Formats: sequence, C-alpha cells, structure tokens
Amino acid sequence: MKRRILIAILGLAVLSQIPFAYRRYRLRQLRNTIQQLAAQRIPPAPENEYVDYKGVIHVHSLLGGHSTGTFAELIAAAKANQLDFVIMTEHPQAEFDTSAMTLNGTHAGILFINGNEVATAGGDRLLLIPGTSNAAAINIQSTQQIVEQQKLNGGLALAAYPSESESWKSSAVDGVEVYNLFTNTRQIRPVIMFFDGLWSYRSYADLMFANFFQRPDENLRLWDEANVTSKRKLIAIAGNDAHSNVGLSLNDSSGKQLIGVKLDPYERSFRTVRTHVLIKKGNGLTRESLLEALSQGHCYISFDLFAEGSGFNLSARNSDAIMGDEIAVTNSELIVRVPLAARIVMIRNGSLVEQRQGTTAEFSATDPGVYRVEVYLDNLPAPALGKPWIVSNPIYLR
Repeated sequence: MKRRILIAILGLAVLSQIPFAYRRYRLRQLRNTIQQLAAQRIPPAPENEYVDYKGVIHVHSLLGGHSTGTFAELIAAAKANQLDFVIMTEHPQAEFDTSAMTLNGTHAGILFINGNEVATAGGDRLLLIPGTSNAAAINIQSTQQIVEQQKLNGGLALAAYPSESESWKSSAVDGVEVYNLFTNTRQIRPVIMFFDGLWSYRSYADLMFANFFQRPDENLRLWDEANVTSKRKLIAIAGNDAHSNVGLSLNDSSGKQLIGVKLDPYERSFRTVRTHVLIKKGNGLTRESLLEALSQGHCYISFDLFAEGSGFNLSARNSDAIMGDEIAVTNSELIVRVPLAARIVMIRNGSLVEQRQGTTAEFSATDPGVYRVEVYLDNLPAPALGKPWIVSNPIYLR
C-alpha cells in the first residue's frame, strides 16, 4: 500500500512538471525565431537625417539605499549591451546629494546623465533629469511645484508609475513612463517562477521575461487620454527601474560573493527594454543633444530583447516632422519604417485606425489628432506572440 502511495506521489510530481518542460520548449522556439529574425534585418534608409541612439532610463545604484549595484557593474552592463547612454535616477538621501555623487559624464564610451527619482506631496513619483541637490527635501511640495522648479533649472520632469497616481495629469510634466520593467515583474507568481527557473534559467534566463511580459494597457490609456485632453505634448519613455537587488547569495566576511544567483542584474535589465532617441546627424550624442531630443519626443520604446529596434522611424511626408513633432492638418501622409517585416498599427487618440504588414507603411491622416504607432512581430511564437515590440511617440496633427 505504501509503495503504491509513493508511486502515485512520484507520478503526480512528474506530471506536475510537464507544463514547465513545455514552457522551456517554448522558450527554445522563441530563441530560435529571434536568431532567425536577426539575420533578416534591413539597413536604415541612406537618406535618414537622424542617428538612432539606444539607452536606458530610470536606473539606481547603491547610493539610494534600495540597490546593491556598483558603478563598476553599471558601466560593465552598459558596455556589454553596447548602449549609447544611461540616465541615472537615484533615490534621494537626507545627508548627501545622490545626483551629484552618481555616474555622470562619459565612462567606457557611454554617456551617463545624473538624475533623481522623487516623491511629491500628492503621491506622484517623478524622474528628474538632471537631478537636484535638494531632492530629499522636496517631497512636501506638490507635483506642479516640483515640475515648475525643474523647468526653471532647464531639466525634464517625467511621471513614473502613472497608474498609481493621477495628479500628474493636471501638472505640466514633460512626459510619462508608460512602461516600467519593475512594475511588470509584479505579475510574476513566485511558485511558477521557481519551477520555470529550475527548467529554464540556465539556458534561457533572459527570455523568461516573455513568460510574464504584458502590454502596459492602463499606462498607455492614461497617456493617450492625457495627450488628447491636455492639448499638449507628453513624451513617452520606458523605465528600466534597474536596481540589481533581487536574488540570493552567500558572501564571506569581506563581502566577496562565494555563491549566489541574481535575477535582475543590470546586464539583463539593459537588454530587455530600451528607449531609443533620434538625434540629427552632425549634432552627435552629448548631454545637451540627448536632453533636447528627449524633450522634443524624438524617441521610441523598443523591447530589444526580441529584436533591435534601431532603424524605426515615424515621420510625415513632405515635412521635416518626426515623432514628437506637431504639424498642421493638410491631408498628411504618415510614413513608418521598421528594420524587420512586422505588423504596424496606427493609433489615433488612443484608438486603432489601421494596420499594415511590412517594413514600410503609409497611413493617411486627414483629421486632427494624436497619431502614434505600435509594432508587433507576429512571427514570434508564444509566449511573446501578440506582445508589442515597439511603441512610438506621436506626431501631433493640430
């Protein structure tokens, strides 16, 4: 009897692992498809007036108290991912200026810009770029007051976690973090992740992200709504919210790690999602040119883990306008270019207008509105199937 019970238990244990073995198989298929897509990229159009610089925004180090990441790890991760820029957003500390002490300037050929993540009296979270020396003391001020002060200093103020507080919508923030990698990880169910890890972590650690990746529906809805009702431009960026602080380790008395695993190393976070910024040829990548292009909304979000987004652009025919720009309604033709054949979805005022397949698509825009694009790689199998690859900033037709 006991033997039968033991066999039954073992049988159930084996059966319980079948779904995770299948999930590992899906990740292998996804990896193979990603490798095939990489070989199908088309070069950017030679007449393109812009250079595509890729980087990450919303990054923390050990300075802010919520991360264990060192400067050396940050630089190494950015270099391994061939990033062009990293925007730091350190948590404030009462006794010292974290924005002044974090990475700033060029390191290993990568441009770092110092910034802060701050809380406001109304419960909003703002990313201040660059940061401010009084970041630790401004949490008693309203969102609007902090934004106004940041603008006086020539900086940008972006609303982080927009679905968690809506007071930012009545302020003059420059933009919105429509996707946050850390927030997305809250969808993880620990038990499932544990068994996924047993089966897939060694071979497909990066691609395990696809198992819980979700389109940020609510954030996109809030952003679309604010863009339409406020009659002004709101930049969209992705927040990596990189902390490099999730995992288990055993260290010796000097702090040297003897054994351990880190689930969110900077290198993985920087590979998953990036904000690409378009800067005119000849201007080069500098602190000034990067912040100027961001302020204009000349940028897009790309989940580069699936495919490098570089080469994407949304522009208007017979105009110098690209995403982020405002133009008059004159029966405009909007042109989308992508480096891989994909499904290109045109969205006006938050609603789907039309979709096309290919590497180039033209859309007629005859009515005023906020026109933006989402791009989908329908060749990707589950669990990435149906998930967005690229989210653009809009062209505003007034």
